[in-house]
Amino acid sequence: MSTELEQITAKAKADRTLRFTSLAHLITPEFLIETWRQMNRRGASGVDGETTTEFERELETRVQDIHARLKAGTYKAPPVRRVEIPKGPGKVGTRPLGIPTVEDRLVQRAVARILEAVFEADFLDCSYGFRPRHSAHQALGALRATLITKKVRHVYEADIRGYFNQINHQWLKKMMAHRIADSVLLSLIGKWLRAGVMQDGVVIRMEAGAPQGGPLSPILANVYLHFVLDLWFEKKVRHWFKGEAYMHRFADDFLVSFQYKRDAERFDQYLRKRFARFNLELAEEKTRLLLFGRFAAARKAEYSERPDTFDFLGFTHVCGTDRHGVFAVIRLPSRKSCRKFLARTKEWLSGHRHWKRRDQQRQLTAMLRGFYQYFGLHHCKPRLDAVRREVVLQWIRVLRRRSQRHRLFWCYLQRCSWFELPYAATRHATV
Repeated sequence: MSTELEQITAKAKADRTLRFTSLAHLITPEFLIETWRQMNRRGASGVDGETTTEFERELETRVQDIHARLKAGTYKAPPVRRVEIPKGPGKVGTRPLGIPTVEDRLVQRAVARILEAVFEADFLDCSYGFRPRHSAHQALGALRATLITKKVRHVYEADIRGYFNQINHQWLKKMMAHRIADSVLLSLIGKWLRAGVMQDGVVIRMEAGAPQGGPLSPILANVYLHFVLDLWFEKKVRHWFKGEAYMHRFADDFLVSFQYKRDAERFDQYLRKRFARFNLELAEEKTRLLLFGRFAAARKAEYSERPDTFDFLGFTHVCGTDRHGVFAVIRLPSRKSCRKFLARTKEWLSGHRHWKRRDQQRQLTAMLRGFYQYFGLHHCKPRLDAVRREVVLQWIRVLRRRSQRHRLFWCYLQRCSWFELPYAATRHATV
């Protein structure tokens, strides 16, 4: 099955105007089983309450039944179960997350694999989010290379307000039709867009948006921004500027680097008109133009100010210099990312304060290593060490609250093997 997807990708690359008329036949019982083995099977249950364990017990029978309904055109897309998750430390409110049923999650992932095989040939190099063989570290590396080697003086930082909830269904269908002419596949996608969400036992039909949480929403979101933003910028708008301009996008998070401020200001005007046409809106409080690059420090120094900084993919980007005094981009774990991680460790410790010490150590070690794995870039070790120290203090406070007569003083804990937590190290030297 993977070979057939590779053949589809090869055909799509060979002919950029090719429309695929027959794709639904790929969704066979064997293809569904292969997809199931690639999925994360630890997700929560949907509106029917069925778990992945229950589904897997009768996997062969269930995929045969799904295939029969898909072939007969009687497959119905159930509404997703909406849950509200906190936005994180320092933010007010929650973010809606849609959880499909286990069966629907499998079918969505199968369709997503087919769509990825088709549209991967079209997606541009400036897009990194939710794509196979692409990662956040690649986006960070490409951005750093642009800021250092290209003629960049200004960075346009943008944020799309409630992007996943604003995707226009009619425009999305037109965009899909550029490559997909299979009526069965398009009908399935239409069913998911119309399925709606269930909250407190009430089904709410959605006129726009792709609920976050389903396997299909990332590829649909990428297709939408590919046509709305990526192609528009690379093939059209970029040629209107007098200087150089570069864009880096990860899902709905994107930055544009400019040589001239006037070009950036014109882009802001063009972008607002473009987004309004496609039912999108910029978040004013998170959209700004800032001075950044090799000349930023000198120009800011004239006004006794520090160069601007910006956050992208969890890192704060700072204008700095290397050991030879040459301009360098310093990436540090953002304060928001650190607060969010420390809030998670504190919450976990509060809920597991009576676990055995060794078990607490194993869990905290795993959490810290995961944090180091992502944020282990050059210059990050001091801040990562500060995060480790705060985790240690959180753990000490929890252990001491177990008893008013504790003897867990620092001089004692330093000698305990069960109290050791890993230190940070640079994991991504080439990023």
